[in-house]
Amino acid sequence: MTTAMGRKVVVTGAASGIGSSVAGLLRRRGDEVIGVDLHDVEVVADLSAPEGRRAAADAVLRRTGGVVDAVVACAGTAAPTEATITVNYFGVVDLLDALRPALARADLPRAAVISSIASIQVTDAAVVAACAEWDEERAVALAAKVSADGHGYRLYGSSKLALARWVRRTCLTPGWAGTGIPLNAVAPGVVVTPMTESLLATEEGRELADRAVPMPLNGHAPPEAVAHTLIWLVGPENTHVTGQVVFVDGGADATLRGEDAF
Repeated sequence: MTTAMGRKVVVTGAASGIGSSVAGLLRRRGDEVIGVDLHDVEVVADLSAPEGRRAAADAVLRRTGGVVDAVVACAGTAAPTEATITVNYFGVVDLLDALRPALARADLPRAAVISSIASIQVTDAAVVAACAEWDEERAVALAAKVSADGHGYRLYGSSKLALARWVRRTCLTPGWAGTGIPLNAVAPGVVVTPMTESLLATEEGRELADRAVPMPLNGHAPPEAVAHTLIWLVGPENTHVTGQVVFVDGGADATLRGEDAF
């Protein structure tokens, strides 16, 4: 069993962006980070395919001795293709499902994932439903059709909406709440990372981003703004927050949905 000091934390997407920020902050406070990504991390794996997820879980379990204190799932893509569904949804839920027993063996287990402000925008209901039914083959086929029809931009929000609903649905189950594991999500607005670099490089792109995701509080966020929220959610201090989607978005959700969201 492990304690609150020197915890073993798995961070997917640790090679760049929010995941890199999370990993760096955790290491500086004395935690052992097992990064999972396509390169430059402790566990190199491709989470877009089932075999890659199994390989990642097996490697994590070998490195941790079968006990994991926290998982922060940051790996993701915004490509307008079916890869967005396989990485952002199935890559997250399959890996967390595989690591849940290792979390349950820890003293203070926690998990958090990344949704998005895009989850409240235009999505594809059929893709989201296929994800909820854990039918990857069908979800991928539907996503490919959405992309071929010229609506690939809907897939990112669809993956993140499906993930937010998975968190709400799963956090209450015996395997999670029943074993003392809080499970939450953050929903960032526009974050300055390699994923948004090309969009924010031009005035036209910045205007487009600001129309879609208005952020009256401090504008576009650095990755650290999201990382600090994730770190609190998976920290020992969080004893009762579960099933929440925390918008780290400079006020975008409040702007777009207003008070009627509640």
